[in-house]
Order: sequence, then structure tokens, then C-alpha cells
Amino acid sequence: MSFTKKLCGAATVTGLSLFAALPAWAQAAAAAPVATVDKGDTAWMMTATVLVLMMILPGLALFYGGLARSKNMLSVMTQIGAVAALAMLVWVMWGYSMAFGPDYTGGLSNFVATFGKAFLAGVTPASKAATFTAGVDIPEYVFICFQMTFAAITVALVLGSVVERIKFSAVMVFALVWLTIVYFPIAHMVWASSGYFFKAGALDFAGGTVVHINAGVSALVACIMLGKRKGYPHEPMPPHSLTLTAVGTGLLWVGWFGFNAGSALEANGSAGLAMINTFVATASAGLAWMVVERLAGHKGSALGFCSGIVAGLVAVTPAAGNSGPFGAIVLGAVASVVCFFAVSKLKPRFGYDDSLDAFGIHGIGGMLGAIGTGIVYAPSLGGPGAANYDMVAKLIVQVEAVAMTIVWAAIGTAIAITVAKLVTGLRVSAEVEQEGLDLGEHGERAYN
Repeated sequence: MSFTKKLCGAATVTGLSLFAALPAWAQAAAAAPVATVDKGDTAWMMTATVLVLMMILPGLALFYGGLARSKNMLSVMTQIGAVAALAMLVWVMWGYSMAFGPDYTGGLSNFVATFGKAFLAGVTPASKAATFTAGVDIPEYVFICFQMTFAAITVALVLGSVVERIKFSAVMVFALVWLTIVYFPIAHMVWASSGYFFKAGALDFAGGTVVHINAGVSALVACIMLGKRKGYPHEPMPPHSLTLTAVGTGLLWVGWFGFNAGSALEANGSAGLAMINTFVATASAGLAWMVVERLAGHKGSALGFCSGIVAGLVAVTPAAGNSGPFGAIVLGAVASVVCFFAVSKLKPRFGYDDSLDAFGIHGIGGMLGAIGTGIVYAPSLGGPGAANYDMVAKLIVQVEAVAMTIVWAAIGTAIAITVAKLVTGLRVSAEVEQEGLDLGEHGERAYN
């Protein structure tokens, strides 16, 4: 046999051997894909994170500040900025670890994680965080920053019920305790893979329970424990600048695309669904509030439009990637109408002084959104649920998550307010409240 024939024969045998081994190799590779960081997803998540920061400063600061009286404008903005900054520092020290760190052994892992990643121990530029697609990761630092902005805006939202009479020092003590015993455990329960409600299958795409019910219920408890503003409800206390509130509303809506679409953790179809739902649910809610104002015998107002916009954003948050667009439109409109009655009827009926309606919009809107997500998720209503979707079973899980969030937030807030009262006295003096917290607490005026 010539050398050429021998060479060809050896090559044939080797090729056939490699071909025969190929399916087994392919199966092994498919079973264990190597996770990679996608630069497009990473760029989107960095953008989404900055958009959420814009929701806080200047968005929420202007929205809440415009609703307050002029003598308290700087106080409101300073409180929001300061607690957001505090939340960022606490998040990297122990909050991230409590929410997304290594698990405890046993049942405690259902409710909180260990301090194994306190002060971001072990996190490097090469560390990766998983997304919802196997084999696709983002840098862990980016995930930490994104979730950090959620913690920051949630504690800032609570302040909407207590502005114009709470001490700045009390705000800071309250925020420190509240984040630790309320926000971090609830974030773990809902969003960490070992969390109680995550394992139960609760649907919360971007924070209906973690952010809005949590903040809204906490706001209600805080304002009741703090007491009413001097002169409330007998003295008129209208917003001092609806122009600033409207600017803040626009910034909130734009930033909310980072909040909702960013919660897909990737630049993909799920983010696109969350994006369109954030458009249409919000538009529906803004108009619905003005319609119900008109039906109630009032003029459609700018304040009503802004309130409806926020109510729609709140309601669609848990449903952003869990609903079809037309389900989101209905959800936004229904939430807007219910929030209108919560603000205009429920609050006067019970007499609590929720200064800027944090409970009436975030609390009530969050509850409607979280429970409604269990309905609009159904494929028969255009949602992304499976063909054999069991709506009743899912609604039971959603209601359980809502109920537990209410109880946890209420008890934790009562503890945090009590601690703040013991440390700081909680409330400004009658003289400071009369002259305004801008001068009394900060020595400045918003306007000359």
C-alpha cells in the first residue's frame, strides 16, 4: 500500500471517530453553557440605572417639593436627596448582602440572606450576575448599582406622607432602621432566587410589592404615628408650584422606563414589552383621572393628570413584563380611578394626614397592580403566561405576597418610627412648623 493511501485511510478513520463523538460533545456543551457578559445588555443596564437615579433627583424631589408649601420646598428636596444618599451607602455596606448575598442554611434563607457580601466582599470587576437567560450575565457591579437605586427611591417615597413636620435627623434615623428591617428582607423574599415569594412564583416584575406597597403602607403607618400637620384639615394647604410638580412628573415617567424595562436585566423582547406597557398604562391612567374628576363634578386638573400618571406607573410596575399592552391599559385606568377615590374620599373619611398621598397612590395603586398582575398575565387576556395558566392559583399567591408585605412593612415601620422618636424626638417644634422647615431645619429659603 502506498504512503498516500495509508495517509488517506488514517485521515478517514480519524474524521469518522471525531464525527461519531460530536453528538456527545455537543450535548455536554449544551448542558453547561459558559456564561458570558453581553456588552449591549451591560450598556442598557447602566443606562437604566442612571434613569432610576433621575427619578429620585430631580424627579421625585421636584414632584414632592412642588406639592408642599413654599416654606418647606427645600426641606422636602433635602430629605429626599439625603435619604437616597444614605440608602446608597447602606446598600453597599450591608443591604446588598442581606438582599442578594449567600444564603443561610435552613428556613431563614426564605426571608433574608447572610452578611457574606457585606461591604461587597468578593465582588470584583470580573464578577458576574445572572440574568433571566441562561448563559447571559451582566457585571455584578452593574446589578448592584441598579438594585441600589431601587432601595434609594423606595425609602424616599415613604417621606411623602410625613413632610412639613418631621425633623431631618428623624428622617435619617428612620431611614437607616427601615431599610435594614423592612426593605432588604422584602427585596430578598420577592427577588432573590431563595426568597419565599420568588420560590412561590409571585409575579413582581419591577417592584409592586417591594417598592410601592412597601413604601405606601409604611407611609400610612408613619404619618399616623407622627400626627397631623398644624392646622390640618381646617386650613388650606394647596401645592405651592404645580409647574414644578408637572416637571417632576415628566422626569418620573421618563426615568420609569429604566425602572420597568431595566428590570428585564437585558436589552431584549421582555424589556420591549415592559417599555410599551409603561407608555400605554401611564397614558390611560393620566386621562382616566381627569375623566373621573369631571364625572365627580370638578374640572379636569393638572394636578389630577399628574396624579393619574403616577398611579398608572405604580400599577404597571409589577405587570410591566407580565402583561400584554391592552391588559396594561385596563390596569392603569382601573388603578387611576381607585386611587382617585382613595385620595379624595378614603383619606378625609379616616382623617389621617398623608401629606402628599403616598399611601393613596403608591400603597393602593401598588396593591391593585400586584393583584391585577395575576389577571393580566393570562394568555387569554394577551399576557405572556403559559397556555395552561391557572389564574386562581396565581391570584392566591399574589394576594399572599401583598398581605405579607403589608404586615411586614407596617410592623417594621412602627419599630423604625419608635426608634427615631427615642433618638431624635421625631417632630419639629410648633414654632419651626409655623415658620417652615426650610428656615427652621436648614437655615435657607427656596425663594426670596
